[in-house]
Amino acid sequence: MLDFAIFAVTFVIILIGAVLYLYPSSRSASGVPGLNPTEEKDGNLQDIVNKGSLHEFLVGLHDEFGSVASFWFGGRPVVSLGAVDQLRQHINPNWTTDSFETMLKSLLGYQSGSGVGMTESMIRKKVYEGAINKTLENNFPLLLQLVEELVDKWASYPKSQHTPLCAHLLGLAMKAVTQLAMGSRFGDDAEIIQFRKNHEAIWSEIGKGYLDGSLEKSSSRKAHYESALAEMESVLKSVAKQRSGQGSSQSSFVNYLLQANLTERQVLFFFFFTIMSVFLLFLYIIYACSYLYYFPVCIWAVHFLSVSEAVQERLYHELVEVLGEEPVTLEKIPQLRYCQQVLNETVRTAKLTPMAARLQEVEGKVDQHVIPKETLVIYALGVVLQDADTWSLPYRFNPDRFADESVMKSFSLLGFSGSQACPELRFAYTVAAVLLSTLVRRLRLHRVEGQVVEARYELVTTPKDDTWITVSKRN
Repeated sequence: MLDFAIFAVTFVIILIGAVLYLYPSSRSASGVPGLNPTEEKDGNLQDIVNKGSLHEFLVGLHDEFGSVASFWFGGRPVVSLGAVDQLRQHINPNWTTDSFETMLKSLLGYQSGSGVGMTESMIRKKVYEGAINKTLENNFPLLLQLVEELVDKWASYPKSQHTPLCAHLLGLAMKAVTQLAMGSRFGDDAEIIQFRKNHEAIWSEIGKGYLDGSLEKSSSRKAHYESALAEMESVLKSVAKQRSGQGSSQSSFVNYLLQANLTERQVLFFFFFTIMSVFLLFLYIIYACSYLYYFPVCIWAVHFLSVSEAVQERLYHELVEVLGEEPVTLEKIPQLRYCQQVLNETVRTAKLTPMAARLQEVEGKVDQHVIPKETLVIYALGVVLQDADTWSLPYRFNPDRFADESVMKSFSLLGFSGSQACPELRFAYTVAAVLLSTLVRRLRLHRVEGQVVEARYELVTTPKDDTWITVSKRN
């Protein structure tokens, strides 16, 4: 039963366990207020399971103990930060590594040279930031075409027909990410479907087998995982070989990666890591199915627009004023200020990323609390995004709040905009702007009467079930 509970909690729990396994740390919580372990072996794991999710557990934890609190995962302490001021103190002075990357490297068997991890991370960031920007710039017509095909499909529906947002936008995500990343080979639906199957097989084992060791105990699961991983690597090698022979005029993501003068192993890992990151973060903006644990700004944005007619109409008028009847362009997107406010408020209201995790590589301090080296630190972003001390009327969907410069500074600090935002997230915001600018100018979005949309809090907040709307053509 406990194994099932471990699987059911969240991917972040898996990430916590992976990092604590890789980096042993002190049992001391250094005086940070918080919960004592409920059980010696499992710490507060059962408390998390009882709350339903790590996010809901963290809400209760910070309500009881304040903005800096601790709990126990197994026999090891974890520190959680739940307010903007405390995150600001930790983000600026403390050098921390990305625990997601640590876990992924270990699982894929990737070994970097001694002492080059930070350099490698900086190289990859520079490489893929440039590659993502160039890919989006040169493939923007393809992205626009895929979005217009979807909107054409919706426009053909009668007003009474219920449209399943998650299912339809997942199809868009699959087509766009694979074609932009790897080229025309993934214009074939069969290739896309197989890619998705392998992707899900790998991530399902990252979610369960990596933490509890069950992968090693099941020969059939291990064989399935290894087969999916080998096929994924084979596809990436094949794509890299094919694209490398086509010259620098090709404009897919892999072409730009191949121009970076990396070793073959670096190309494979950087490509795999970045494909996963871009793919997941694109889905994070568009859709997350139950196996991927990711959810979309676009799903929530379309949902919020369907229940807020005034916001929808104001967005429509901005789009008409800036774009007229012309298709959106990369150059015009920065002029869509209210559209960006809508996306920002969507991220905040939905608590789209309810938590993040960092490994403390050097001893740090927040308020009067010392955080020991190799402690896992949780950023309780879902708590912060609903903090009444930071956001007025935090449970109300109100894009106008982001016209305030101080609000934008807090939002940027959390990594959702500005220089703190990763290139994948900026890419995803751009895709969301393309979808909304095309959709809202052509169609009115209507909520389905009686529908109750409940959230599932995992690594990214998703609806528990598909979300439905109806649409009607604008005159």
